[in-house]
Amino acid sequence: MKKLVRITTVPLSLEKLLENQLGYMKNHYEVTAVSSEEERLKNFGENQGVRTFEAGLTRKITPLQDLKALWQLYRFFKKEQPFIVHSHTPKAGTVGMLAAKLAGVPNRLHTVAGLPLLETDGNKRRLLNLVEKITYASATKVYPNSNGLKEIILEEKFCKPGKLQVIGKGSSNGIDTEYFAHHAVSEEQKAKLIAELGIKSDDFVFIFVGRIVADKGINELVKAFLKLQHKNCKLLLVGPFEKELDPLLPETEKAIETNENIITAGYQNDVRSYFAISDCLVFPSYREGFPNVVMQAGAMGVPSIVSDINGCNEIIAEGVNGIIIRPKSTNAIFEAMLRLLEDVHLYSHLKQNAREMIVDRYQQALVWEAILNEYRSLENNV
Repeated sequence: MKKLVRITTVPLSLEKLLENQLGYMKNHYEVTAVSSEEERLKNFGENQGVRTFEAGLTRKITPLQDLKALWQLYRFFKKEQPFIVHSHTPKAGTVGMLAAKLAGVPNRLHTVAGLPLLETDGNKRRLLNLVEKITYASATKVYPNSNGLKEIILEEKFCKPGKLQVIGKGSSNGIDTEYFAHHAVSEEQKAKLIAELGIKSDDFVFIFVGRIVADKGINELVKAFLKLQHKNCKLLLVGPFEKELDPLLPETEKAIETNENIITAGYQNDVRSYFAISDCLVFPSYREGFPNVVMQAGAMGVPSIVSDINGCNEIIAEGVNGIIIRPKSTNAIFEAMLRLLEDVHLYSHLKQNAREMIVDRYQQALVWEAILNEYRSLENNV
């Protein structure tokens, strides 16, 4: 069996972005998961039945630590001699692809699931552009996980068109539409959660799921919600705050803490019951690759309001299973939310189409099979 190494900066990405995919791939390859945070990584490996290797990767700009991680990975690849090294997330991509190239790994694959550099400028932007080019130059193939992302990479001239390929219809992992289904959450579970969160039976619940940070559009979302001034309306925020990396404005934090109609649930390992008690996902992110959250909501029968950015505007079709709005606009979020509150016919139409569109295009088995077929095509090229 040929060796396959999958690498992410932190184990959370293995758990969420690639949920259960490595367990599927182990039937076809000898799989090793590489990431940081040894204990959590070890637990992931045991859960998926794959080997693990801990490397000192960080999400920040840490040159000395990065060089150390590069050396660790180079030695590991030299020893293991994998057939494929497949990286995800920016830091794991740069360090992993460079180490794999230096170690002579024949197939060096990198999936791009978003470009954080798009929200930077000046010297930091120039540095991140250079790092991105190093990643792509070190890889043998680059997989943007949406067509919009592919176009951005070409516009920025990060690599030659011949290296780029979108697998299937996009997405890094697809969606398990039996797991993410309204029938997977019982009426008792819903009633218990509604009571816990203090939601009334006639409340319209807008939900956001993801990191509670500025570049997910949370400042604008909270401001738009406060502008609604609708009695029977709640905003449910599900996810961790990351105050060090991308903090919210002080006035946003204050509104979240003090407004009784804004509910925070923190990080949740299983978000299905939160979707099941919600009416609409609002996902006003500034940048994405191919957001799992929007697919999860759709599979749960929840329509979405999303930014007109790559990935989001491929999962959502305007007026069919959701509403697409211009990014970074409080007013656009406000108008879309108000529209769904007031137009019952439109809301019903979007909700009716939400699940079917995800099942037809992003069922997990289809995505996993497409990735496996891509790996097999590399074997045929030997």
